[in-house]
Amino acid sequence: MVEPLEVEAVFRRCPSEHFDFALTSELAPLDMIEGQPRARDALTLGTAIRHDGFNLYVLGPPDHGLQGLVTRFLERQAASAPPPPDLCYRYNFDDPSVPLLLRLPPGLGRQLRGDIERLIEELSAAIPAVFESDEYQNRLHELEQAMGERQRDAVEAVRREAREHDILLLSTPSGFTFAPADAEGEMLSPDAYQQLDQAERERIERTVEILQTKLAQAIRQLPRLAKTLREQVGALNEEMLRDAIDAPLEELEARYDAQEAVLAHFIAIREALLFHVESFREDDPEIPPEAVFSRFRLNLLVDSADASGAPVILLDLPSHQHLVGRIEHQVQNGTLLTDFMLIRPGALHHANGGYLVLDVRGLLSQPGAWETLKRVLSTGRIRTESLEQAYGLISTLSLEPEPVPLDVKVVLLGDRLLYYLLCEHDPDFLELFKVQADMDDTLDRTPAGLEDYARMVARLATEADLRPLTAEGVAAVIERAGRLADDQQRLTARHRDLHDLLVEADHWAEAAGEAAIDRAAVERTVAEQRRRADRIRERSHEQILRGTLMIATDGRRIGQVNGLTVMRLTDHGFGQPIRITATARPGHGQVVDIEREAKLGGPIHAKAVMILSRWLAGRYAPDAPMSLSASLAFEQSYGGVEGDSASVAEACALVSAIARVPLDQRFAVTGSINQYGEVQAVGGVNEKIEGFFAVCRARGELEGRAVILPEANVEHLMLDAEVREAVADGRFRLYAIRRVEEALALLTAGEPDLDLEARVAERLASFRQAVRHRDDDGGRQDEDKGDE
Repeated sequence: MVEPLEVEAVFRRCPSEHFDFALTSELAPLDMIEGQPRARDALTLGTAIRHDGFNLYVLGPPDHGLQGLVTRFLERQAASAPPPPDLCYRYNFDDPSVPLLLRLPPGLGRQLRGDIERLIEELSAAIPAVFESDEYQNRLHELEQAMGERQRDAVEAVRREAREHDILLLSTPSGFTFAPADAEGEMLSPDAYQQLDQAERERIERTVEILQTKLAQAIRQLPRLAKTLREQVGALNEEMLRDAIDAPLEELEARYDAQEAVLAHFIAIREALLFHVESFREDDPEIPPEAVFSRFRLNLLVDSADASGAPVILLDLPSHQHLVGRIEHQVQNGTLLTDFMLIRPGALHHANGGYLVLDVRGLLSQPGAWETLKRVLSTGRIRTESLEQAYGLISTLSLEPEPVPLDVKVVLLGDRLLYYLLCEHDPDFLELFKVQADMDDTLDRTPAGLEDYARMVARLATEADLRPLTAEGVAAVIERAGRLADDQQRLTARHRDLHDLLVEADHWAEAAGEAAIDRAAVERTVAEQRRRADRIRERSHEQILRGTLMIATDGRRIGQVNGLTVMRLTDHGFGQPIRITATARPGHGQVVDIEREAKLGGPIHAKAVMILSRWLAGRYAPDAPMSLSASLAFEQSYGGVEGDSASVAEACALVSAIARVPLDQRFAVTGSINQYGEVQAVGGVNEKIEGFFAVCRARGELEGRAVILPEANVEHLMLDAEVREAVADGRFRLYAIRRVEEALALLTAGEPDLDLEARVAERLASFRQAVRHRDDDGGRQDEDKGDE
């Protein structure tokens, strides 16, 4: 007979004397990731390899606190790395639609932007002053006067020649004209001209024709003279402008002589000023000076002046624009306008030269974001464009900034399911994310591991600005961590559970007036968490106590046993007993799973019933047909049934129904069976035991009650204090079994002179005989019908 478990086997205590500190404030904090060497080494490898494609995917559920763990690790790695260069955009004087990229040493972008602003401020005052100076006005007047004289001289030469031939050159509103003159130089009247002899008139006409030709030649020289004047004025303007701009520009060129791209920008500034000189002279120029100066400015996208290492950027909304940036527009007179100063950076710009951390679920939920990230990583360039431009959905003219070379390590955070789905369905995924860092759900509970866990708890308390924990408080946290892991050898690594536990424990410590978090505060937190989530459990157990749900915890029944289930609606689950019944009659070896027939049973449960039927046949009818028609059912179960943890209980109920041997209803059974009758471990064993215990205690029938569980589950036992106390007193027992026969022995104990094997064999033999008689009778009836 199997012996009940000792109380030491159902709970693994954490001795506080193991610790050599009084408060966790004395400990050096340790990050949780240090307890996960596999994930830590993967992160180290991924951050060390700078080749393309060696980006990281960190696998783990959200309650691991992946963001905090990974970000802190990356920040430590990035602290010793050089800061990234400044990223700027400048105006492209050759093609304004393609702003040019400037990559500058850290801090130089801010300095250059300030120098250019000061240059604009200086030139805004110096250039107008040059053109308003007396020197400029005098020289301009001299040029205009000299040109005016040259124009007058050309006409006067024709006038003097005409006067020598008694012809006057007259200026009229419609232009110049010639007229004959008398000896005194007065213009002849028409009558006087007609009185001249024919020869004189012909002479005058020939002379006028010659003079008109010379006048036309003189007039044709006037535009050339005007052009010459403009060239002279332009040369003067350029000379004066150079006097104003050369000194400040040469000073800046000397300061940035090592930066070729900056020098090219200064050259472009000088050329633009000389080209747009009229903008500074005219009262209403086509391009105002402010527009000219705005082209000189610098759009500083990424400023690394204050950076002490490589950047670590966590993007909580990884949309297309938030990744690659955007180009903003302004409304002017109902028209959308933009320029290079309205280019805004994205997270990839800020993370360039460092690390970008993204939540993969958020990334996949944003339209186009996943494809955008893959394209950027594949091409190695950040192209700032709208999603519509990227997919060719619009043809509106816009800016096309010069792409930014990419040097970033992308770290995706997500659960394991998404990782494997991406591996299967996206052929680019493994080419771009070659390193997986798989976070464990639990940590080893070793003596050295306890010391590290205490330091991890200290870090959590420090980060949340909580009271320190006493040694007993840490021991209570470790015991709770073992229960959350459902394992005596492991401790939970779920950041959220531990954080919430410590925050609430700090509250109860404050309410009790304690300066530190002790065991009482931790245990009260656990009790309060359970109480808040206990409404459904209480109502469910109330139905059992009132008889609405029929659960027997006393007496003996044929074909009936108490199974154990777990209901888990949130993070908190609770155990509840359920009545499992079986019937048996002569048949052709069929075991009917009523749950499956009613489409309430899942595939795993169906598999378990098939395994059970094969065990039954192999165990009790190895050499003959098993003439049996049996059924199994979960009574008063109206939801889905899944899992194989009730297969041991089903086997016991079925054997009881076949042998007509009653089973002790003071027991509850959990465990999975294989085809050889071996009992296998199941999940939720702590909740199942505590659920049955609670029902028995509420009925006042605790004495003699027991739970049968797989021996493989013993190391998973972390039962609460009330169950441990009852086990220690012998009022409640736990039996760990290896085979189904041990469960049957416990459930049928007390039956006098029982040989269960013989009883089952006898019943199955009678079933075979009944089936044979029925088949024979049916065959003779068929023959009689044939004779008729």
